[in-house]
Amino acid sequence: MKGITTKNKKSIKNICIFIFWVLIWQITHVIIGRDIYVPSPFNVFLSLRQLVLQPYFWRSITFSIYRVLSGLAWSILLGITIGIISAMNEHVHDIINPLIIVIKSTPVISFIILAVIWLSSSNVPIFICFLLCFPIIWTNVVTGIRNVDIKLLEMAKMYGIKRLTVIRKIYLPSIIPYVSAACLTAVGLGWKASVAAEVLSLPRNGIGSYVHSAKVYLDTNELFAWTSVVIILSVVFEIMLNKLIKKSTSNGFCTVNNSYKRDDYSEATSKESA
Repeated sequence: MKGITTKNKKSIKNICIFIFWVLIWQITHVIIGRDIYVPSPFNVFLSLRQLVLQPYFWRSITFSIYRVLSGLAWSILLGITIGIISAMNEHVHDIINPLIIVIKSTPVISFIILAVIWLSSSNVPIFICFLLCFPIIWTNVVTGIRNVDIKLLEMAKMYGIKRLTVIRKIYLPSIIPYVSAACLTAVGLGWKASVAAEVLSLPRNGIGSYVHSAKVYLDTNELFAWTSVVIILSVVFEIMLNKLIKKSTSNGFCTVNNSYKRDDYSEATSKESA
């Protein structure tokens, strides 16, 4: 009962915070007094309601979700793979690290313009999403592996623990928190990068294409409505990923590192004494 009460309190708190910022938005609208600069929340809601009834709205969301998920999937897959190799091999790390620095330092708009020249309009958002999320995944994987407890590795080596067991019970629990944090960060960044790329590449179906149209026609209500959609989708995806991570870690990934010392040390000691 206490848990339910706490959950309700948190929900009420979040609703109050949301209402507070909507009021700030409304006050700003009243002070400025021009819809073209800051539309009212009510007008934006009406525009959003009209958009929801249009077939192209859902088609655009579907294609944008596909592009974001594709970019994230490639960044996670290659980021983890290359990150592991880089952490294990100093030469590979020295080769990849300058590329990561260049990607982090180069303005996003430069990459988008180059991608528009190189790729088709529908593939530009996928490439940009991958390009901006990859360094985050790579960096966190390398950091996670390099922060593995050396004492545990030395103990595993001393008692001849199998390599597969070392990976499963030492490396994985160390990497997972870093990869989880990187993925959560990449989700929000992926949405921003992908929609920004859509705005410039103008694919046939995509949220960014309609954001660009709203800008051209100075339809601020619709611009805010589409922006609200991006924010909602980003938050929803982040919540879903966070729940997935918590569900996965609750199955034993987080506790395995703590139990390793006791279980495998006892196993190795018993073998040695035998």
